Amino acid sequence: MSWKNTEHRYGSLSIKMHWLMVFLMVLVFASIEGRQLFEKGTELRDLFKMWHFMLGLLVLALMTARVYLRFSQVTPKIMPPLTAVQELGAKAAHLMLYVFMIAMPIAGWLILSAEGKPVPFFGLELPPLIDTNKELAESIEELHETVGEIGYYLIGLHAIAALVHHYVQKDDTLLRMLPKK
Repeated sequence: MSWKNTEHRYGSLSIKMHWLMVFLMVLVFASIEGRQLFEKGTELRDLFKMWHFMLGLLVLALMTARVYLRFSQVTPKIMPPLTAVQELGAKAAHLMLYVFMIAMPIAGWLILSAEGKPVPFFGLELPPLIDTNKELAESIEELHETVGEIGYYLIGLHAIAALVHHYVQKDDTLLRMLPKK
């Protein structure tokens, strides 16, 4: 299998990047939800939050490569072809997913910055994006949590759509993104 996309199939690089992002998003969500298993102020709760921050920033870093790949290569055609409405819906859904995976880590970075807290990134401390402002931090955090909850549905709908394409519409949408055996 070629590492580059073709007219009919995603290349190994795009496929690996897609599934890496899926794995990272699971870890990001699991780390923030998992923190609730521990009392506030405990080391384990803080560790889960730190992993949430770092993994979120890793998503942001990898999204630069993902966006580059998306726009520098051909997008394989779906067979049989989608209707114009389905094509528009697919593009809108992918755009929302990309915006989500870029905006959410930036919002998290802004929250930590506005709280005056360090921004950890695997042994590094990233610079704050804005000055300390507790009220702004609270506002961004509320938005971040709400959009994060919406993200569960967005990702779920993406997965359901792939299954509908495969089992109901019987097109090759899902097969184009699975590794070849």
